[in-house]
Amino acid sequence: MYKIVIADDHGLYRRGLRLALTAGIEDVEIFEAACFDAVVGLLAEHERVNLAMLDLNMPGLFTQEVIGDVLAAYPDTRFAIVSGNDSRSEILTALNVGLHGYIVKSQSDDEVVLAVKEILAGRIYVPALLSRHLGTHDQVLEIRHGSNAGAGALERLTSRQKDVLRLMADGYSNKEIARDLDIAEATTKIHAAAIMRELGVRNRTEAAVLIKTWFGTV
Repeated sequence: MYKIVIADDHGLYRRGLRLALTAGIEDVEIFEAACFDAVVGLLAEHERVNLAMLDLNMPGLFTQEVIGDVLAAYPDTRFAIVSGNDSRSEILTALNVGLHGYIVKSQSDDEVVLAVKEILAGRIYVPALLSRHLGTHDQVLEIRHGSNAGAGALERLTSRQKDVLRLMADGYSNKEIARDLDIAEATTKIHAAAIMRELGVRNRTEAAVLIKTWFGTV
């Protein structure tokens, strides 16, 4: 059974999210919290919480130091932000702190359920809207995260896979990557699939947000 904490200072939203998750996910137990202190209390009280969903503007929450401490204290729990703010900077800040996903409140119930399933499965979730804002070579994304798809996974990529990843992060299509690297498009598809498998991500957007400061140096 999955244990999920929903933390939001708006009771109506908590109840709506509870209904969506219980309807869309089997064998789930939901706990509610109205402030960050209550979240910490629930994490301490229950032996293993699988996921804590935190409102970005919840009282007592969002400083990098506080979040970092909680992530370190509960390494077996995954943490996601749920917010009405869909700005690129907020999403990347949350991921940079080490959170495992960012869900926007304007997303549909089905999208939220899918996001939660992705996070519970061990993947990093970012909303599709982030792909509209991904930068180019002039905007290096510095993302630190707590999943198995960390720097070690990135370092295990071959030199050619790193070349492909750089271009994927810039939004290049397989055809464009093949042309730029002078390789076959079929070869590009193989590299892209291997990259996403190694990083534990499901699409190019998630791969892009995992790039660290080594982006321009390896």
